[in-house]
Amino acid sequence: MKLSEPMRKSGLAKVVAFRMHPRVFAALGADLVTNDVVAVIELVKNAYDALATRVDVRFRESKEEGLFLEIEDNGTGMTDSIIDNVWCVVATPYRVLNPTTEKGIRKRRASGEKGLGRLSAARLGRRLEMLTKTSGAPCWRVTVDWSMLASTKKIEACYAVRERYAEQLPFADSGTVLRLYDLKTAWNNVKTEDLKDNLSRLVSPFKKVKDFSIYFTPRGQEAVAIVIKPPEFLAHPPYLMKGELTEDGTLFCGYSYVPLQGKKRASERKLCWPALRKDLQNEDWAELPKPTCGPFSFEIRAWDIAGDDVEEIAESFQLKKSTIRTGIRAYKGISIYRDGILVLPKTESARDWLGLDLRRVSRTGTRLSTSQIVGHAAITAGQNPNILDTSDRERLVNIPEVVLFEDLLKHIVSVLETEREQDRREARPREEPLKELFAALSPAKLVAEISEIAKEGGSASETVSIVADFRRKLEDARDQIERRFVYYSRLATVGTIAQMLVHEVGNKTMVIGKFLDSASQGLTPDNIKGAGFQRQLELAERAVESLTQLADRFSPLASRSFRRGKRDSVLETIIGECTDMRAGFINKLGIKVQRPGTKTLVAVDPGELFAVIHNLLDNALYWIAQIEGGKRQILFRVRQVGSRVQAEVHDSGPGIANGDEEKIFLPGVTRKPNGIGMGLTVASELIAEYGGRMHLIKPGALGGASFGFDLPKKNH
Repeated sequence: MKLSEPMRKSGLAKVVAFRMHPRVFAALGADLVTNDVVAVIELVKNAYDALATRVDVRFRESKEEGLFLEIEDNGTGMTDSIIDNVWCVVATPYRVLNPTTEKGIRKRRASGEKGLGRLSAARLGRRLEMLTKTSGAPCWRVTVDWSMLASTKKIEACYAVRERYAEQLPFADSGTVLRLYDLKTAWNNVKTEDLKDNLSRLVSPFKKVKDFSIYFTPRGQEAVAIVIKPPEFLAHPPYLMKGELTEDGTLFCGYSYVPLQGKKRASERKLCWPALRKDLQNEDWAELPKPTCGPFSFEIRAWDIAGDDVEEIAESFQLKKSTIRTGIRAYKGISIYRDGILVLPKTESARDWLGLDLRRVSRTGTRLSTSQIVGHAAITAGQNPNILDTSDRERLVNIPEVVLFEDLLKHIVSVLETEREQDRREARPREEPLKELFAALSPAKLVAEISEIAKEGGSASETVSIVADFRRKLEDARDQIERRFVYYSRLATVGTIAQMLVHEVGNKTMVIGKFLDSASQGLTPDNIKGAGFQRQLELAERAVESLTQLADRFSPLASRSFRRGKRDSVLETIIGECTDMRAGFINKLGIKVQRPGTKTLVAVDPGELFAVIHNLLDNALYWIAQIEGGKRQILFRVRQVGSRVQAEVHDSGPGIANGDEEKIFLPGVTRKPNGIGMGLTVASELIAEYGGRMHLIKPGALGGASFGFDLPKKNH
């Protein structure tokens, strides 16, 4: 705006030029970059922009200078012209005008454009020494006394000293060395470890970058340089979500579940923008024809970090539990990478920039915390020009494009959480015996876990995750107990025993009823001698005897004083009794039953063993009856293995449907019409009470369903 001639002549207005006080160096350097770790990262990023393939971050000590920080790279270096006209110009537009660095066939998109990164040195130390050299050119030494700059009164008195460096060169061809003296911060072990962890994320841990490495040398005379790289186990998460958002707003999500043990699973989702826009549930995006951010790709890895889960990972990779948590902690959260280099977050305090921990409060059991995930969202400056970090490098600029970007990332996390929860349910295929269920709920283990995390220097969000996992176990246990008592009450007694009793008593009383009908027709000597009456009498006597034996088997179970270990069983005898009781049905269907001819004494109550065998036999008979044609067979096998007895039941029925292999042991799961679905649950729980395990054998010996279980052998 120019002053009009009348206003200029009147003397009522004048043009006042903007000026800059020397304190601007302190304001921009020490105050704008608000964190020491961020300041170091910004200087390392400058090396990346200069096409360096290696950067060394070292803490060194000398008698003259004490502790100082050295950052050395083998990048392109700077000429005297670049030093004078770019490096010494605050907020230079050089990177805006020259967004890429090229040398031969190598090319990189610059990670910074604000022209303020070099002032990070002002935050770290009061004095700077820089050696820099380009290929085929002299080496220059630049020194800056930041404290002197801040204390002067005129900007004209602010300067850096550039001189030709004639001593031994630290470079083979080109590069830059920064030495920061008179450090403003006491870099203790905790802070240097934090720096190492954050430097490890400067390049995405999900991509193998062959042409850029960071080496770190901590404090100490004996310290050696270590290459910063992610631990191996981070490449093998149990839960993984990766995919992309296309320019037109189509979201592709590929999920995989790869546990250290157990069944793997993978799924894919494709969601077009109208459906995705609706799922975001934000009125601000309701009318958008396509997203204002993107395209971008993503990869999110997740872990369960409760004690048992961490211990399993530690054993698999032969590491300490603390190493697993520390490894996840170093990379935790979702990081944004622009053109391959880190944008956000750069400090521990900014790890939850997406607000996942706060979001988790409403659904603690299923939602993931920042401490459980290591995520990566990759953007490019060309395709996402408005996704920018603030000048303090702690957050993204709050504009609609960024808000939508954050909403999309949260939605992707929620998709991962849904898939993960399904696999967590499937990973608990059969419910534990009640005794083990209650034992797992001891708070002692919870207290030990929290104490362990505290000793490792873990964050509050990690502790919350452990407590949340314990709360989930409590809720699962409550649900299990409620379901079991509902089913137990429906069955009136332990599992399928009540069903079996009703069935057998009904059959036997029907036989006795027929006998009574015959007797009521009038007894004469001829009737008594007749074959028909004799046959009815024999059947009635057997029915009464069978009921008596049945009562003997189960009467102890009905007593409050019942204790395991008082009675033993011969396994083959129980198998025989069960098949004899179903002889009528077996004969009617023409089923061939093969029973072992051995006699194996087991330390199991006969009533409970009867319930187990009867349940397996009853299932086999039901499903064999559903098939037409073919051989109808049931095979029992018994063998001794050490102190245990292995038993198997095979049938020639249709077998277990694919996908139902683990579900069949869950309460209420059944494919029988009007079935209750507790038989296998109770049978497997009874076996567990004797230290055994009920399992499905696949493939079976006869082509149908096959079950196995083990029992304790009784020593004579």
